[in-house]
Amino acid sequence: MMRRRTTLLTGCTALVLALGATACGSGDPVSAAGGDKALSGQSVTVAGVWSGSEQKNFQKVLDAFTEKTGAKTQFVSTGDNVSTVVGSKIEGGNAPDVVMVPQVGVLKQFADQGWLKPLDKNVQSTVGTNFAKVWQNYGSVDGTLYGLYFKAAHKSTVWYNPEALEQAGVTPPKTYDAMLKDGRTISDSGLAAFSVAGQDGWTLTDWFENVYLSQAGPEKYDALAAHEIKWTDPTVVEALTTLGKLFKDKQLVAGGQKGALNTDFPGSVEKVFGPKAEAAMVYEGDFVAGVAKDQFGRTIGTDANFFPFPPVGDGKAPVVSGGDAAVVLKDGKNSKAGMALVEYLATPEAAAVWAEAGGFLSPNKELDLSSYGDDVTRATAESLIEAGDSVRFDMSDQAPAAFGGTKGTGEWKILQDFLRDPADPRKTAAELEDAAAKAYGN
Repeated sequence: MMRRRTTLLTGCTALVLALGATACGSGDPVSAAGGDKALSGQSVTVAGVWSGSEQKNFQKVLDAFTEKTGAKTQFVSTGDNVSTVVGSKIEGGNAPDVVMVPQVGVLKQFADQGWLKPLDKNVQSTVGTNFAKVWQNYGSVDGTLYGLYFKAAHKSTVWYNPEALEQAGVTPPKTYDAMLKDGRTISDSGLAAFSVAGQDGWTLTDWFENVYLSQAGPEKYDALAAHEIKWTDPTVVEALTTLGKLFKDKQLVAGGQKGALNTDFPGSVEKVFGPKAEAAMVYEGDFVAGVAKDQFGRTIGTDANFFPFPPVGDGKAPVVSGGDAAVVLKDGKNSKAGMALVEYLATPEAAAVWAEAGGFLSPNKELDLSSYGDDVTRATAESLIEAGDSVRFDMSDQAPAAFGGTKGTGEWKILQDFLRDPADPRKTAAELEDAAAKAYGN
């Protein structure tokens, strides 16, 4: 059964002091009623990677903050190179107050460079009440909490066209081997099994991470993420070998390796849910649903659905996540209002605003699941919350950007080369180790 969660906020008193005396603890969208507009006349500049519908929906959250506090907000879209853009703004004396950081590695980089203010005691209290310890750890550097994870991604979901599976006579598989076997059955019925977005290297890192977490286990995953073991470790070679079997199977990959390398992420979703279907399934995070719904008119739960990324071999089913953390910059012109915004973002009422708009998952365990607009998103969110501290953050997002987050280099490019020719997993592992050693400096 879907468990509804209470939305009472124990840190309400502190929040009232910071944000003005308004109703507190509701999972409902924030109301303008009441409040003394404690931050009237102040403004907060927020930078983040979001654009399009994501930016539009985040603006609804910022507008709710304005209603509550009187503070004006301005959002600046950085594109994917958030660290470069923010660095140049700091150098130019035009630093934003708050940055939505999309990678653990970038958060650590910002902290190491002395750009961040530690989150204050009020925020720490709210975060401690509303978030599992694992999310607090990912927002911390050397034991100091700098980041509040507002938006999460569930990156262990395989999305499929129910009609395609039904026509092939298969049901959502329970194991990785069964998924490949069913994929070949689907291929025999005339449709490729998987659409793979090989043009975007980050999607290939996600494939690897799910296989690796399930096959090697969470301890090895953590060690590899911290580069405490080398990428030449036998567990890495084994995961690449497992992945290579999928990549080189022309029955399984729409357009084969060449077709995959010419397909970006939106294109991979289109190949499954667009007007001319070329594949039955696409692996990626919960955000696939937003593209399928908004761009291709699919009804989530009816003609677009997901199954959990299945366990590999004797391993457990993986739960890999990503997320965007709100941090406060020291050089921002209004870090006080910025801190108040981050405290607001830590509440279930802030999360509820975007949850109701769609295309969003929150790691906030106090958000009432009824805030989500459909059963599929609700189930995805519940899976993320129920995983608790067993969730593992996207490994490439934990790495230095030079290795895990830069187009055309590091892990992204090496895994694209592996997709092109998966014949030698050991060679690929050695290339990954060379690149990682340079980026981590060890």
